[in-house]
Amino acid sequence: MSAALPLISNKQARQIFMARQGLCKSPKKNMGKDALHSLIVQLGFVQVDSIRTVERAHHMILFARDQNYHPEQLRQLLEEDRRLFEHWTHDASIVPTEFYSHWRGRFARAELHLRNRWRDVRPRGQVKGKTVTFEDILDEVRVHVFENGPTLSRDLKVWSGPKQTKKNGWWQWHPGKTALEYLWRTGELLISHRNGFQKAFDLHDRVIRDEIQNVPVQSGETFIDWACSNALDRLGFATSGELAAYWGSVNSTEARTWCARNNGKEIIEVLVEDAGGVRPNRAF
Repeated sequence: MSAALPLISNKQARQIFMARQGLCKSPKKNMGKDALHSLIVQLGFVQVDSIRTVERAHHMILFARDQNYHPEQLRQLLEEDRRLFEHWTHDASIVPTEFYSHWRGRFARAELHLRNRWRDVRPRGQVKGKTVTFEDILDEVRVHVFENGPTLSRDLKVWSGPKQTKKNGWWQWHPGKTALEYLWRTGELLISHRNGFQKAFDLHDRVIRDEIQNVPVQSGETFIDWACSNALDRLGFATSGELAAYWGSVNSTEARTWCARNNGKEIIEVLVEDAGGVRPNRAF
């Protein structure tokens, strides 16, 4: 008979998770930019949200941990100091620039997946009597950004297609907008700054410092190990599915394989008591 798994009580689980997510310290400290950067490194990323009912999500997340938080400091870290950059986790997020080498491995994963998916679902446009898709104009968009610098989607009106007679939802991008987003998601472009809340895209080597660009790309098992171990550090305990979902950069099979390979070595399997104290769940 195998030994019983260690049990983490619900109270302990809540304390572990809150501490790892930076919610156990006093929120009334006065953080400077360095401390704000360190907080985002601790969290791993901060999700960016365009919806602003009270305030945008990234500001609310940081304010919950520091009630003296200043949004201007976040802007400076992103747009001036370049210690943070915007990219994708499970959603659009602000990420520490020191993680950039891991995102370069992610870019290659995204390229084929997005091209195949967006080829069918993104609208076509009519330009000078010719039907174009985002794939048809990638080279032209690259040249435009190279020659003109930070580019908004509205700067690419020549590839916007005919004016829509009715709204088709937020994600019905014109081919120029789709091309910009595709080149961003696959790493050729990065967000230089925001104009209001509109993304301004520029070449990646104009946004990320040379010393960061020169760090070797993390891919394969090295990338999976980083993604899973760093997710677990920030959660305290998790199922393999939760590890996969944290960054949104590895799939459930890869995370499950990583847990099995490292169980009893760098990690251990435990039982975590649920809120009702009835059915413990397996986690690592």
